[in-house]
Amino acid sequence: MQRHAVLITVLFALIVTLVSVSMVFWEFYKLNKQQYIDNIFTKYSIITQIYRIHQQTKSSHVMLEANLAVYNLQIEENRNSLERVLHDGKILKREGFLSLNSSIMLDKKGLYTQNIVSDLRASMIQFQKSIYFYVQTPTGTILIKDEKLKPYKYWSILYTYATTILIIIISFILILQKLRPLIRLRKKIALFGDGDMSISFKTKGCDEIALVSNELESAKEKINTVLESRTLFLRNLMHELKTPIAKGTIATQMLPSQKLKDRFVSIFGRLETLVTEFALIEEVTSVNDKTNFKEYRLVDIIDGAIDMAMVERNSVSVNVDASIKLTASYRLYTTAIKNMIDNGIKYSSDSHVKITIINKELCFESKGECLAHPLQFYIEPFTKENPSKNSYGLGLYLVDSILKAHNEVLAHEYDNGVNRFIFA
Repeated sequence: MQRHAVLITVLFALIVTLVSVSMVFWEFYKLNKQQYIDNIFTKYSIITQIYRIHQQTKSSHVMLEANLAVYNLQIEENRNSLERVLHDGKILKREGFLSLNSSIMLDKKGLYTQNIVSDLRASMIQFQKSIYFYVQTPTGTILIKDEKLKPYKYWSILYTYATTILIIIISFILILQKLRPLIRLRKKIALFGDGDMSISFKTKGCDEIALVSNELESAKEKINTVLESRTLFLRNLMHELKTPIAKGTIATQMLPSQKLKDRFVSIFGRLETLVTEFALIEEVTSVNDKTNFKEYRLVDIIDGAIDMAMVERNSVSVNVDASIKLTASYRLYTTAIKNMIDNGIKYSSDSHVKITIINKELCFESKGECLAHPLQFYIEPFTKENPSKNSYGLGLYLVDSILKAHNEVLAHEYDNGVNRFIFA
């Protein structure tokens, strides 16, 4: 999930934006619709006034229709239509109010004004794209159709909403399009980190991602130049070192004294071992391409390491299931096990090493005293506890480097007089 954090953030922002805009438009739609209903509902005052005058003056029905027609109002006479409107219509707004009727009366004392307060209720009903006003009074009811008013239409708001959403979506699509080069760049960087030195970061454009890509291309070319120079230097160095060592070994055979001959043979042998270890360290520390990593049986790698160590078979006990396999560089992993066998035999009290599997981890057990220092001390280059030993302090450092190239670590524990080194 963290690998796509930018993409997830952009999508989250898109969802939040769409939801927020939708909520705003929904609230605006409800408010606009309510305002429209409130505005047209004010027409009920004209209707009730005309209807009240009709009731007071006892005018004819024709006069009532004529007065209503001035305002594009028509009385619904059909009984079936009236019932359908009242039953199936949608009440948009309903309001009850008091109506004050004043009339002049005559009695023995003379003329006087009589005020009659009556309860009225007006309802605005929507039915089949038409607006009706239903007026209820104590003396009767009337349903009036407004021929001019139309129900609220939301098309303008819907069009605006759709246009806004479309603009937002297009904007985020353009943002994602701008992020695509960044995704490709991440994949190229991963390939470059895995050892593909031929990958090209060069790209066209003037935006920030293009500038970063071109800078990476420049840095890659500089790194390749440095690596090529380093490789050429090391190869020449190894060649120049091995040549005098070989000549010195041959010249040693011409010495008259056997003691001197053995001493020089030992010196040149140690120098050749040192050069070989340097070459291995250079290979391990620069290993990035894992295409030569293949699946092998662990017992086959251990047998190869025993042969490489050139030790007696009875000096090494192997208790490893033949079905166990691992993906590794055969040469490097064999070298790591060979170094552990050499160290185990060299520093053990009985010159014996036991190789076994404990908790699915490869272990090397040898009897002897516990390490005087933490393991980290011994995996540093050119570190050795006993200077008299025939070693340059690169054995465990080389083992640790090889294990790191295989995504493993070297561990150590001491248990009842047994040193146990673990490939974990």
